[in-house]
Formats: sequence, C-alpha cells, structure tokens
Amino acid sequence: MAPLRFHKYHALGNDYLVLDPADYPDWAEPSRAQIRAICHRNFGAGSDGILWGPLPSTRGDFGLRIFNPDGSEAEKSGNGLRIFARYLSDAGRIRRPDFTVDTPGGVVAVRLLPDGRLITIAMGQVRFDSRSIPVAGPDRDVINETLAAGDRTFVFCAATIGNPHCVIPLETVTEALARQYGPAIEVHPLFPHRTNVQFLQVLDRRNVRIEIWERGAGYTLASGSSSSAASAVAHRLGLVDRAVTVHMPGGTLGIEIGEDYSIQMTGPVTPVATGSLCEPLFDVTV
Repeated sequence: MAPLRFHKYHALGNDYLVLDPADYPDWAEPSRAQIRAICHRNFGAGSDGILWGPLPSTRGDFGLRIFNPDGSEAEKSGNGLRIFARYLSDAGRIRRPDFTVDTPGGVVAVRLLPDGRLITIAMGQVRFDSRSIPVAGPDRDVINETLAAGDRTFVFCAATIGNPHCVIPLETVTEALARQYGPAIEVHPLFPHRTNVQFLQVLDRRNVRIEIWERGAGYTLASGSSSSAASAVAHRLGLVDRAVTVHMPGGTLGIEIGEDYSIQMTGPVTPVATGSLCEPLFDVTV
C-alpha cells in the first residue's frame, strides 16, 4: 500500500492538510469517518480541514474538494485555496505563476506573487440575493434583517461567494461572542445549508475586524471567504472603501472589491510539516 502522505500548511493560523489523491490510490475520496479521524486535534494529525487534490477538471487547470473537520464538504475556502496553490508550487506541479482551480463553489484564478510568500486569489463575485445564498423566505437581497440566537437579537446581512455567510455588524466583536452565538446562528432555520458566521467591527474606511464561526469547523482564527463576504457587506452598507484590510486573530488579509463586488484576496501561507498518516488512527471513532 502506498504511504498515506499529508502536507500541512497554515494560512494565518487556519490550518489544512493537503491529501494528494496520487498518494491514496485505494481511495475514491476520504470518507466522513476518515476525515473526522484525521482532523481530530487529539486522535489525528489535527487540522481545520482537508484539501483533496489535485483532481482532474474540465473547467480549470486543477480540481479541488474541500472537507470540514466534521466530515461535511465546503464549497470554497479562501485560505484553503491559497494553501492548495502553495502546495502545487512546492510539489512542482505548476510551471507558471497564474493558473485556475475548480472548486464546487466555482472556478477561481490564482496568482503566486514574486516573493513566493503571498498569493492572490480571484474569489469571484459576492452576491446578496436570498436564492443564491440561500436564505429562507421570499426572493430578496438580505440586508439589515434580524434573527434571534439564544438571548439576543442581531441585525445581519447575508452573502455568498460560492458558500453562505451571515455577517453581523457590531460596535465591538470578541472571540467570546463568536463562540457563544456562532453555533446557534450556523444552524438557524433561515439557512437551509447552514452558514458561516462573521461578527464584523468597522475600524475605519480601510480596516475591519472580524471574529469567525465557521460552518463545520467552529471558531476559526482566520478565513478568506469570511474576509471577502464581510468586506463586501461593509462596502454594501457604505462603511468602507474598495480596498480593505481585514484583521483577524490569526493576522490580516488584503481585500479588493470590484465594481460588481468581485473580490481579489491577497495573503500569506506558511508550510508546517510533511509526513505520513498511520492506519491505526482510523480504528478510533471520534
């Protein structure tokens, strides 16, 4: 049997394991149980998710599937895409700095910057209409609506950039707030596919801070798609300009918002480790 190789990277503390299908000839894809075992912080290698690729694609240069640590599949991940791009570069799988990656949330364009540390992703267009996100109820742009979670009622905006987001603007945001209310908002009946949650604080016209509860992963130090959605919402509300720095517990990302709410995201990736998974880890149910 081929060794079960993994390649671990983090993007501002948001860590993923790249599993290259070439190293897993006996797997069509990782099962939900295998994903949960691998990602577990105590019983497995530990990560915020798995990047399964590169895969064949008719729409892009490379195909990619993204799995959350609970075993569910994500449509898109900005940090995951930057990590995958860095892996392709490190593994010698690309010959030019510009290429495309096909995800379930759409095809994205990638550019490796000359210093090798920063990567720009064309994340696609942010949309606010309820059918695309989706959000329950009549067709509308979901802007400044209310929802109840626990003992509080929040004003929120919803958006999609290939995956769903609930953005809650507040005067101040904290980790405790995200941990307390994020779980209930993620599974709120308004969001039939569940949702990522961002608690948004606007610092000035060019800077915002967010705390993140990620669908299928929980509290997260950084997120590229969350940064994209939160910045687009802040711009839609007239609170920020088109160039925004997003501050998160794990660090900062640069966001450029186009006329049609298309997003260019730039940020770093750090390699962590390369190794092999041991098969007995799959004997533990987590």
